Order: sequence, then C-alpha cells, then structure tokens
Amino acid sequence: MNSVENGILVRQRINSLRKELFRKSIHLCSGFVPFMLSIAYWPVIFMLVFAVIGYTICEVLRMHGKNIPVISKITEIAARKRDENHFVLGPVTLVLGILIAALCLPLPCATVGIYALSFGDGLASLVGKMCGRIHIPLTQGKTVAGSLACFTAVFLSTGLYCHNWITAAILGFCASFIEVLPLKNFDNLIIPISIGSIYFFFFYTML
Repeated sequence: MNSVENGILVRQRINSLRKELFRKSIHLCSGFVPFMLSIAYWPVIFMLVFAVIGYTICEVLRMHGKNIPVISKITEIAARKRDENHFVLGPVTLVLGILIAALCLPLPCATVGIYALSFGDGLASLVGKMCGRIHIPLTQGKTVAGSLACFTAVFLSTGLYCHNWITAAILGFCASFIEVLPLKNFDNLIIPISIGSIYFFFFYTML
C-alpha cells in the first residue's frame, strides 16, 4: 500500500470516527430524559412525540430533495454509510424506544432501560469503533471491546441507580447480549424496552 492510499484510509477512518462521535453524543444525551420525565412527565412525552413526527416529515422531504435547514444537515453529518440515499431510521427508533419504555413501564424501570440504551449501547459502538480489534463472528462487525463497554456501562449505571449490584450485573449481561445481535438500528427500540421489562418483572416486583 503506497502513501497516497494509506493517507486516504487514514482520512476515511478519521471521518468515520467523527461521525460516530457525533452520533453517539446525541445517543448519550438521551440519558438526561429520565431526569426530565421525573420533573415534567407529560410535557416531555409530548415533546418526544413531536420530535419523532417532525423528524420523520423532515426526512421524507429530504428524500424528495427538499432539505430542511439544520435538521437535514445534522442527519447528513450523522448518517452511516449504509444510510446513504435512504431514510435515516436511527433517530426514530431511538426516540420510539424511549417513548414506549416510558409509557409502558414504571418510571424507575423505564429509567434503567433508557440508561442501558444511552450509556450501554452508545458506548459499545463508540468503543468498538475506536478500540475494537477482536470481532465477534456472525454479528456484522460487533467487537469484544464494544460488548465489554456495554456491560460495564449498564452495570455501573444500573448499580448506581438501584444500589443492587447483582441486579446490575444481570442486566449488564442481558444488555450486552442484545447489543451484540445484528439488529442494526432496531437495538435502539429493543434495548430500553427489554432491559426495563426485565428489571420490572424480575426485580422491581420483588421490592
């Protein structure tokens, strides 16, 4: 490989990492939602619904060549290569996962699920991109480093929230198992609902 090709690969890797950092900064910000829900539950719910509807309209318009200032640019910056020339589904599944968890589960359970999505899934992808060297077979590129980051993030966020470290470890294993599945954007939908439900059915009902 000559120096020109090597330089192109380096630039591509840097650009990919920048996109991932931008995407996951949005992902990590969802960790503030439980706090906002605890202060003003229904206003926040309505804001999330409005966000999904507004984003969907903007994406449909973008797909028809009508860019919306700011929103379309953010989508373009954050889009993965697989999303090029397609509807970028990630933000929709992210907000829907949070919404369904918040509407269907007690707030403490929804909080645990949202934290798993925000910190566990968010850091798994970021760490996997930056540090992942050992890939897990049949997972479409998921890495051991990413899975360990997911477990650690869910273990710490759950443990600090519920003060039960056995519960935190079990949920960490569950979240890392779900995250490693090749679900693409749909892990945003599945993780908060499933982890919040596991916390509810196996632990919250026992309190």
